Amino acid sequence: MKISIITANYNNEATLSACFESVKCQTYLNIEHIIIDGASNDGSIDTIKTYSKFPHVRYYSAKDNGIYDALNKGIKKATGDVIGFLHADGMFAGKNVVQNIVSKFESNKCDGVYGDLHYFRGSTPVNIIRNWVSRPFKKSLLKQGWMPPHPTLYIKAKLYQKNGLYKCDYKIAADYDFILSLFKQKDLIFSYVPEVFVKMRMGGTSNSSLKNIIHKSLEDYKILKDNNFKYPLYVLTLKNLSKIKQFVS
Repeated sequence: MKISIITANYNNEATLSACFESVKCQTYLNIEHIIIDGASNDGSIDTIKTYSKFPHVRYYSAKDNGIYDALNKGIKKATGDVIGFLHADGMFAGKNVVQNIVSKFESNKCDGVYGDLHYFRGSTPVNIIRNWVSRPFKKSLLKQGWMPPHPTLYIKAKLYQKNGLYKCDYKIAADYDFILSLFKQKDLIFSYVPEVFVKMRMGGTSNSSLKNIIHKSLEDYKILKDNNFKYPLYVLTLKNLSKIKQFVS
């Protein structure tokens, strides 16, 4: 089973090496690491070129139309059986993460695998600010605003061929739209691994300002309506409230 890991980057030179290293040290070797760079001007390309000497790394650099356009480009270039994402400001939590993902796919014969997510502050992943512990999936959770941590989600490549790519008219919440459209399907199986897959730095686009938080909530509301949820405002409220307990005091 080949695993495609896609990293979208724009001017994240300071964090890229940690991202690359966490992929390079994985014990599971049937991996391709695809870097989609948005024409960075901060020295990212020098770091990318340094790591591109490794056979599992491929990169492409050109202007894009935002994060979801970059992810879509990566999906189109992926050759793996399973596709997941590792953001340029994130890293795998351990060297066996991909092996554990593959093992779950093989043992459960499932369509997707997800785990837990840590957000940290600072240059090293020791100061945990947010601990996103997920849970085994059942469809009733979608009506409670639940979603798996997107940076931990790995799904069969064929699902992108069947269901399409991320909708780029959503600037912040296209991953929520894609996840809802996928997880509400009756014939698909998704398996949870109760371990931290990824550690990410705080400061993502969706939470970087009050304006973006409001924008994301508006997108989430539209997504819930478009996915035919009966009480979209109620579900959105539960979704936002569920995040409170994730923050570590």
